[in-house]
Amino acid sequence: MPISFLAVPPMTLTVVALFVLTYVGMALGRFPGLRIDRTGIALVAAILLLAIGALESGQVTEAIDFPTLFILFGLMVLSAQYAASGFYDWCALRVAQAARSPARLLAVTVAVGGGLSAILANDVVVFAMTPMLCVGLLARRLDPRPYLIGLAGAANAGSAATVIGNPQNILIGQMGHLDFWRFLAVCGVPALVGLVVVYVVVWLAWRGRFGEPDDGAAGSGATGEGGAEPVTLDRAQLGKAVVATLVLLGLFTTDLPHEIGVLLVAGAMLISRRLASRGMLGMVDWHLLVLFAALFAINHALKLTGLPAEFVSGLEAAGWLPDRLAVMTPLALAASNSIGNVPAVILLLAAWPSPPEGALYGLAILSTLAGNLLIPGSLANIIVVERAAASGVRLGFVEHARCGIPMTLLSMGFAVMWLWSTGWMRLS
Repeated sequence: MPISFLAVPPMTLTVVALFVLTYVGMALGRFPGLRIDRTGIALVAAILLLAIGALESGQVTEAIDFPTLFILFGLMVLSAQYAASGFYDWCALRVAQAARSPARLLAVTVAVGGGLSAILANDVVVFAMTPMLCVGLLARRLDPRPYLIGLAGAANAGSAATVIGNPQNILIGQMGHLDFWRFLAVCGVPALVGLVVVYVVVWLAWRGRFGEPDDGAAGSGATGEGGAEPVTLDRAQLGKAVVATLVLLGLFTTDLPHEIGVLLVAGAMLISRRLASRGMLGMVDWHLLVLFAALFAINHALKLTGLPAEFVSGLEAAGWLPDRLAVMTPLALAASNSIGNVPAVILLLAAWPSPPEGALYGLAILSTLAGNLLIPGSLANIIVVERAAASGVRLGFVEHARCGIPMTLLSMGFAVMWLWSTGWMRLS
């Protein structure tokens, strides 16, 4: 039966309005004329919902999935240990200097970016690697843009392999209580193929144009003169990070909840005679954690109106639930490249609380690969573009899309065939 807006309570209309404004903000990244980003938009909306009585303090606490935030926080602390050792800068510089051939250099960039992103959160990896990669490539008089596209694409594709590779996978894993190694077995192959696709597409699109960037791509800070400053690698601190990572992977084979294992490892990283805990905690992306918490609260407020349940019931009656690849694939592609893959996954799981296991794997791999289509599709893309700009390299929307569209369609096409052929999701 159609819903008459005249019969809808004013509080429900207010909640819907704030919900819509929030996700418009997620799509735009900010509101014109205001210097408020996605995190600020979501936080203000959550505060207003609390202020008007749409949410109570206890309901906000109930809405937030703390295990997901604990895992994100713990992985950020572990990544901070790698950063404090100089590993990311060293790795990015070594990648930029590793091979004389542009083809081999691109392959190393994709392999390292994808490999690191499978174990550490991809957003942290690209945040740390992008500036030094730009410095090293400009020092060699190479155009950083194809390598940056390769890094972003590889970070997204590689992160799809594991349940801790990116924020949306962490949420999906927690909501579905997915096993780390089983997740890797299901999603590892399409993620690996995705890395190959990223390399091939970027290489073909930029073949013969890997030389020094023109004035439209390099800003005043990108002279390419001299060389990159040497990076000191603290092997003792790096060893501590590597051991912690191996311990964490070992804990994933036990019955210990993932969030507890990650927090134990993070706590161990904070105990140090050389690295101040304040400095380690300063490397945590608190903005991302606040964004998650605020979106949880906003989605819960909408859930309390009963509208999402009615909507899902209507979809189920019409046979349009995203438990089939014919529905999930275009939904993931459209949602990830409008409001972003992290908000899209939070929204979908809030409205559809009990998806089958196969659909969770499909959502994880497809929403992550879909993020490669356009720059706003994933936070990793946005970070690469912004960090590169700060280093004097401008990566444009069209330049990214020229590679992003084919790499996304090809990798998602394989993922669809993989999920269907292995029986995890039906096609239609």
